[in-house]
Formats: sequence, structure tokens, C-alpha cells
Amino acid sequence: MGDVMLVYRIMPEDPKADLEAIEQKAKEIIEEFGTYRGSSIEKVAFGLKALKATAVIPDAGGIVNDLEEKLKTIEGIQSAEAVDITLI
Repeated sequence: MGDVMLVYRIMPEDPKADLEAIEQKAKEIIEEFGTYRGSSIEKVAFGLKALKATAVIPDAGGIVNDLEEKLKTIEGIQSAEAVDITLI
């Protein structure tokens, strides 16, 4: 099996949320599953910004869902969803 590159959009609950703290927590969680490849800030609407975090993880059964569920536990976020999945 190969690896999968994932891009997650992590939406904070509050437009004034500390995205650096959210990014650090997301990095820690991603590194439990694979390799953290960086992140960027995406403007959404009305001053709201989202964090887009990139991860490379093994292509193993259920690991994508496990990672997403773990990201959703970050305090202060509204949602975390995979917006791009690529087999590498």
C-alpha cells in the first residue's frame, strides 16, 4: 500500500480564534497518524478564516476517518473535513 495526502479544512467557532494554537494542536494530532506537511489560512467569508492543514498518512483501512474524528476534538473548532484526498 502507498500513502495518502489529505488536505483538511478546519473551521474555528469564533472569527477571532487563535489559529496558531489550533494549527499547533492539529499538527500534534496529524503527527500521531503520519507526517504533517504544513498549513495555510483561507479566507472564507465575513472575516472568518479557516485553517487548511496538509497531512501524509499510510493508505490503511479507516485511518482517514480516525484522523478526521480526532481533529474534530480540537477545542474551539466548529468542523474539520477532508477537502482533498490524493493517493501518492
